[in-house]
Amino acid sequence: MSQITTHILDTTLGKPAQGVTIVLSAQQGQTWAELARGVTNADGRIAHLLPTDEPLPLGIYKLKFFTQEYFERQSTANFYPFVEIVFSVATTAHYHVPLLLNPFGYSTYRGS
Repeated sequence: MSQITTHILDTTLGKPAQGVTIVLSAQQGQTWAELARGVTNADGRIAHLLPTDEPLPLGIYKLKFFTQEYFERQSTANFYPFVEIVFSVATTAHYHVPLLLNPFGYSTYRGS
């Protein structure tokens, strides 16, 4: 399993959000460096975002979820064209960062 995992649940429909592009980036000073990208599967997950044998350096990371395209495919008006979740990696442990999404709001938490 990748050190960073995520999934998206569309809370309006009560099902996973398929086909959402997600980009993982690392903070480098005042800029961000893209590390990986993928597209969510039918379960709202990306199976292998990062290599499983290379722990990330400790630091600040973000997941950017491109939500506009997802809602456009459903012909659903929405407020957030993308969602960025910034978080700190303080150990080599697994970090699960899910996104609970609807057209006019979202929430997240550190999962397991």
